[in-house]
Amino acid sequence: MKPLLLLDDALYGYNLGDTHPMGADRVRLAVELADYFDILSEFDVEVPPEPTRSLLELVHTPGYIEALLTGEPSLEHGIGVADNPVVNPVMTSIGAHIVSATVAAADAVWNGERKRAINIAGGLHHAHANKMHGFCMYNDAGIAIRRLLDHGATRVAYIDVDAHHGDGVEQEFWDDPRVLTISIHESGLYLFPGTGFAHDIGGPSALGTAVNIALDRDTGDAEWLRASHSIIPQLLKVFRPEIIISQHGADPHFSDPLADLSLSVDALYRAYSSIGRWADRYASGRWVALGGGGYQRDSVARIWVALLAAVAGVPFEAAAPMPHNWSRRVGAPCSVTWGDPGAAGPMRDLSLDQIMHSASPTMKATSKAVFPYWGLQPYL
Repeated sequence: MKPLLLLDDALYGYNLGDTHPMGADRVRLAVELADYFDILSEFDVEVPPEPTRSLLELVHTPGYIEALLTGEPSLEHGIGVADNPVVNPVMTSIGAHIVSATVAAADAVWNGERKRAINIAGGLHHAHANKMHGFCMYNDAGIAIRRLLDHGATRVAYIDVDAHHGDGVEQEFWDDPRVLTISIHESGLYLFPGTGFAHDIGGPSALGTAVNIALDRDTGDAEWLRASHSIIPQLLKVFRPEIIISQHGADPHFSDPLADLSLSVDALYRAYSSIGRWADRYASGRWVALGGGGYQRDSVARIWVALLAAVAGVPFEAAAPMPHNWSRRVGAPCSVTWGDPGAAGPMRDLSLDQIMHSASPTMKATSKAVFPYWGLQPYL
């Protein structure tokens, strides 16, 4: 059974302006590069269904949806500010198509039609129920999770590896014990949206189900991998999700202009492959992957192709050369290989006992905040 890729022309067009970081061609470049590396052939590609107003209203208020459609500023709804400019109705239609693609991916996996599905145009994780936030119009991941719950799911895990805290999804399910949200991101002390600290652990009915791994600036491959691998699988093993939805913003990469982490494409591929293994081990193989942030065209394309490779279960060829015209497509600077030359080797495998006694402050803070709710021993 091939994994499912949701794709059509409408998903290429999410663009908040020529000078805005969320510019055009992010998805298109990734698809072109995936085709160059012959990874698209590993997927069944389908066009998502037409979106409906009722789908958007699973999370978003009617007033907010109407405000978007007017094409007028609305400070109440976060529309018309520097980060979130006024958009025309065409853009709201594109945002709705992104939602329908993510929901179609989740439906296909939940219904057993596929084990894995992906929408690299998705992952707009900052959008709030009543507000455009952080370049994000509609919260496609939140809507897909809400639909899964309405269709009988009782344990959904959401994993967010964007450089920015996945605040919109966390907020939507803050007090819902059926949803485990895990976000590994640069600390809100330094980076938008200024939230997502270790002590933010969920509402009174869902304590321990909001998990935040807040990292220092300049965190590199080895420490990021240690932090993610020491926290996430421990919780999944206990929570036993019925399905995993993951968000894969490309902005943890060292070249990204809007974050301060220092990850390579190579390390991110390893993390994506791990999420696939965790889905196989703890979630009956059910995995829905989404895109997200990322604002340097070269690294975004290379990272999302690595994500497609991980979802398809095909190798990542770090030394594979890029297309001869790649620099003209993305502009300088750009890489000459799929991976990052000189990237650190894979994380040294450590036993759980070794991790517990060599944990970083971040690992200690997060494990102390949430592990006891799951009967787990925090790191010392």
